[in-house]
Amino acid sequence: MSKQSLNQVLGHADEADGIEEYDNPLPNWWLGLFYCCIAWAVGYTLWYHPIAKRSEALAFQQEMADAQKRWPQSTMAAAVELTPANIAAGEQIFQSNCKPCHGADLHGGIGPNLVDTVWIHGGKPEEIVHTITTGVAAKGMPTWGPILGPQKIAQVAAYILSKGAAAGPAASKGN
Repeated sequence: MSKQSLNQVLGHADEADGIEEYDNPLPNWWLGLFYCCIAWAVGYTLWYHPIAKRSEALAFQQEMADAQKRWPQSTMAAAVELTPANIAAGEQIFQSNCKPCHGADLHGGIGPNLVDTVWIHGGKPEEIVHTITTGVAAKGMPTWGPILGPQKIAQVAAYILSKGAAAGPAASKGN
């Protein structure tokens, strides 16, 4: 390039409020830094994903596996035992927490009937425990798991199961 072409005015003054623009090349230090950044980005991307096998999805999966080890999900269906002590304790818990919605006789009210043959979320012991533990937010049932704990939930499930054969494992899952 000749020295004269370096300081050539491009003639944009009419379009840019009188500001003149020169057609000068970018400094070499700026171009070198720009190309180094591009090379670094390509190298880092190749190292991060295919070489080191790291990604947000893998980090999430690892975090979920660690959480599962730290706070394992217990299967409480085995804890539901139909003993007289569990049924009596479950009745007390039911009367103090569940009676306003499901009624004293479990025939429903605001909440569904618990002694009929069709259950909305299933009538097997593990399904009853799951429904009590996680609740049904869409229908207004609170999550009782953190409030009652596994033992009291198993006792309430035992009480519900003891109140009728229809509430047992043979109960069908309805819509």
